[in-house]
Amino acid sequence: MKEHSKQGLIKVIWKKLFQPAHAHEMSAKEDDLESLMSHLGEFGKYQLFQITLLVLTSFTSGMHTMSIIPINGIPNHRCQVPWLENGTNLPWDSTTARAVIPLNPDGSYSSCLLINPDTNATEACTKWVYDRTDFKDTRTVEWNLVCDKKWLGSLSKSIFMLGVFTGSFALGYVADKYGRKKTQCWTQTIQLIVSIGIAFVNNYYAYLAASFVYGIFGSVGAYIPAFVLGMELVGPSKRTACGQIFQAIFAVGIMVVAAWAYFIPSYVTLQVVIGLHVLVTISLWWLIDESPRWLWSQGRIAESVNIVAKAVKFNGGEKIDRAYYVSKGKAKTASAESTPSAGFLDLFKTPRLRMRMINLAYNWFTDSIAYYGLSLASDSMVGNPFFILFVLGLVEVPSCILVILLLDRTGRRPLRSIMLLLGAVSCAIVAVIPKDMPNLITAVACLGKFFVTGGFAIIFNYSAELLPTVVRNVGVGFSSAMARLAAMLCPIILLLNSVDKSLPTIIFALSAFSSGFFTLFFPETLNKPMPQSMEDGENFGLGDTAFNTCCSKKKATDGYETPAYPI
Repeated sequence: MKEHSKQGLIKVIWKKLFQPAHAHEMSAKEDDLESLMSHLGEFGKYQLFQITLLVLTSFTSGMHTMSIIPINGIPNHRCQVPWLENGTNLPWDSTTARAVIPLNPDGSYSSCLLINPDTNATEACTKWVYDRTDFKDTRTVEWNLVCDKKWLGSLSKSIFMLGVFTGSFALGYVADKYGRKKTQCWTQTIQLIVSIGIAFVNNYYAYLAASFVYGIFGSVGAYIPAFVLGMELVGPSKRTACGQIFQAIFAVGIMVVAAWAYFIPSYVTLQVVIGLHVLVTISLWWLIDESPRWLWSQGRIAESVNIVAKAVKFNGGEKIDRAYYVSKGKAKTASAESTPSAGFLDLFKTPRLRMRMINLAYNWFTDSIAYYGLSLASDSMVGNPFFILFVLGLVEVPSCILVILLLDRTGRRPLRSIMLLLGAVSCAIVAVIPKDMPNLITAVACLGKFFVTGGFAIIFNYSAELLPTVVRNVGVGFSSAMARLAAMLCPIILLLNSVDKSLPTIIFALSAFSSGFFTLFFPETLNKPMPQSMEDGENFGLGDTAFNTCCSKKKATDGYETPAYPI
């Protein structure tokens, strides 16, 4: 029975990728680019080959993003007792040492204070003894970033996320201006150098600077050009499966980091091993093609047509009339020569696109607080931190599979909203579970990560489908930058557990709830053609919100209906 169910699941996912979709009927006025891309088909051998290569960037990004958890892991610790441990430390949980360690209000032993036997006064310590059971060698241990220096450890994570923020926006702009392929390939090359080089930085302030650069080229923003390129190659009915594969492979990267961290005690060796994984992406320089959609939007019509013709041949399709599409494309380009190219600021010039962009940025921001908050909290949960990190990565895979199975049935808007609201409920439950039930807290937190991951994964596809081609990469990059800005705040939010253990989780719950609510204002994009021009983006899904859909019996026939209250 289990084998039958497993085969059924594989068949459904395979169908999502390879079963031909019903083609949209082309009107006489349909864009020439869509006509050209229709020859490529929804998903064929060419798209499979390209996306198999492109998802490697997601794998390495997952590894780099979550490497900061084991590299900067905070082990259990206590004060070194000078009059007992002069030269040789007692075990970190020694009862002899604990006799002079005061208790916290919750009954646990203090990590930062000891009792002076001469004065019987409580005082802060300057040296520590660490529990080496799990974290044997981390940067936190090397630089003693605990107690009054704990904020320095959080700062290093925030600086890394600041780099991710910068990379998400900057690389998105570069990819829209200079091309998806060129940006992605240079990013991977620099990523290889930086991810290995940072292992040998042994000064804290130099490490902060290196972490910033590492964040730019090593994390989520680094694979957005590859993600957008993949979305621009496949048909509307296949975007869901392809987009979620990127997210699932990102989760695989998290699990691989957890596994390596378990077996490799030295943070220097671990960092080098993580960096060497980038070698699998260097082949992208020779094996992937530029996005035909981007080339067409830049007026490089012949190059766009040649790549599509090559792809059609690879897929075994009929030969296309290159001369016809080149002439049509050049004619359209000539008529639009006086029109300036679109850039970041154009996202905010027209009212509906501006409101959509602000809503997208907010959704990415709040999604990220919930997602990264739960992820970075793994080293503070009770249990083996590497196993917990592995499980938090593992739950993302079935979450992405669930999205693949449901997204093209329910639509983007309802599924995303429901998953985030359920994630908010899970986080709220974690906040009220008694702290003496750590296993239950971890289990419910993993459930929350399952739902939040699904909602967060959908926003990648959703954003690419809501924004026009000419600013898609910079728009997704800016939204992703907002997510990294939120991720930069997460280490600081986690410090609030010193005020109240439940406070960070309450913030994660409110973030997921608000994101799920404001998702309801987006138009549905299921089986809609991607907007190409700025005008298409402004007119896409006029008035289509969850509230209009529920309150009106009138059904939109396409993505360009004019409502009473367009959003």
